[in-house]
Amino acid sequence: MYVEKLPKTWSAICIGLYLAGVVAMGVDSVPEDTGPWLAVSALFLVLLLPCLGVPISKRVYHRIRIDPAQGILRVGRERYPLDAIHPGSVQVALQQAVPGIATRYAVSASTIDGIPGLRETEWNEPRLVGGGWAVPMGMDTVVLTTRDGRGLRIATHDRTGFLTALAKATGVAY
Repeated sequence: MYVEKLPKTWSAICIGLYLAGVVAMGVDSVPEDTGPWLAVSALFLVLLLPCLGVPISKRVYHRIRIDPAQGILRVGRERYPLDAIHPGSVQVALQQAVPGIATRYAVSASTIDGIPGLRETEWNEPRLVGGGWAVPMGMDTVVLTTRDGRGLRIATHDRTGFLTALAKATGVAY
């Protein structure tokens, strides 16, 4: 089984700054000004939530799990049988060079699919898998095909680990 680990650095920084600010305000104001301290803490919580929106959406829409026992590749909210993935596309993706950070940012900025399925039907490009409307900035993408010829674009943090696990699960020699 393969489960892609998502980075937690950004979330830890945001939550740490929030807690440090709330504690610093609390040291000066509690117990005599507990009400205003709670109000300002709640206001800062409203500022914290948008900062945590991207990591939460990555977890919901771009989390990858491969379960060879059940024969399923799960990306976000979507599931694909492993035997539906074309093994040749996995082998081709394994042989491609890992793109640099500038290339990853350029690709993720250009793969916005605000209307789900528009890229696939109108522009004849691989569909973004997982349920999200775009590749999160800086994530790498892997393009695979199904046995019926449909293109699938999968956003990943660990290209090599994902493709190696997928190759093992689909029986591709790498």
